[in-house]
Amino acid sequence: MMGSDTVSALDLARKVLRTEAAAILGLVERIDGQFERAVQLLFECRGRVIVTGMGKSGIICRKIAATLTSTGTSAWFLHPAEAIHGDLGAIREEDVVLALSHSGETDELIRLLESIRRLGARLIAITGDARSTLARAADVTLDCSIAEEACPMNLVPTASTTAALALGDALAMTLLVRKGFREEQFASLHPGGKLGRRLMRVENVMQSGSAAPVVTIDTRMPDVVHEMSSKRLGMTCVVDGAGKLVGVVTDGDLRRLMSRTSDVLGKSAGEVMTPRPITIARNLLAVEALKTMETHKITSVIVTDADGNVEGVVHLHDLLRTQMV
Repeated sequence: MMGSDTVSALDLARKVLRTEAAAILGLVERIDGQFERAVQLLFECRGRVIVTGMGKSGIICRKIAATLTSTGTSAWFLHPAEAIHGDLGAIREEDVVLALSHSGETDELIRLLESIRRLGARLIAITGDARSTLARAADVTLDCSIAEEACPMNLVPTASTTAALALGDALAMTLLVRKGFREEQFASLHPGGKLGRRLMRVENVMQSGSAAPVVTIDTRMPDVVHEMSSKRLGMTCVVDGAGKLVGVVTDGDLRRLMSRTSDVLGKSAGEVMTPRPITIARNLLAVEALKTMETHKITSVIVTDADGNVEGVVHLHDLLRTQMV
C-alpha cells in the first residue's frame, strides 16, 4: 500500500506539470503583432542573433541559441556578466540581441542596454513584465508573464523558464518556415546525428556509375553471373538497347531457374529477368527507400531518372552502413 508521502509526491508532480502546461497555454492568446515584428527583425538580421540572459534564464538562452543555429540562423549565447567585462565586442550593428529576463530588471542585462543602443544592434526582449526597464528599452517586447511558478514556494524559476523556452521555440520554428528552411539543410547541419542520417537522400547512399551492376537483354548468363558476383549486390539491372531499364535478375531468379532447368548458362538476361522491377528516384529520402524494401520484401532497389535510365542501386547494406537503421 502506498504511503501518504508517495501519494503527496505524485500529486505535487502532477500539479507542477499542470502549472507549467498552463503557463505555455497562456502564451497562445498573447501571440500578436509584437511576435510578428520579432520574427521580421530576426528574418532581416544581417549579422548574428545574440541571445543573452542570467542564471536559469541564461540556460534557456543557450537552448534557444542552439535551436536557432540548428535551423539555419546564426546565433550565439552571450553571458551578460562577461559582456560587461570585456565581451561587448561580440555585439555588432548588424546583430539582433534577444534578451531574456523574467523580471525585466536583471542588473547585468540592464547594464548592457546603453551599450546595445550605442553599438546600433536591435533588441528583442522576452520578459514577464511588460513595464520593466528591459521591456521599455526594447525594439520589440514579447510578453512571457505567468500566473505562478510551479515551485510550491512560488520562488524557483520553473513555469517561467518553461514558458520562455516554448516562446523561443515558437520564434525559431516560425523563422524556419519564413526562411524556407528545408529537410536537406537540416541534414547538412546534423551530419553526425541520427536525425540527419534519416534525412539523407537516396543519391547520397546509392551505388552508382561502375559500382552499379548493369547488363543488357542480350547478355549471356555467364557474364550476368560475373556482373552480379563482382558488384556483390545479389542482383543486376537489365537494360534494353537504348539503355532503358526493362528488368532485374536476382540471386533468387537464378535459384528458381536452376530448379527448373539445367540449361542456365545457355540463356540470356532477357530470358531470365523479372520485368518491370520496383524503382525509386534519387531525391527520395533514404528512409523511404528502406520502407520500399520492407514493403516489397527485397534487399535492393533500383534508382532511375524520369526517362527510365538506371542511375544506381541502393542495397540494404548501404543503409545499414549509414547507421540510419
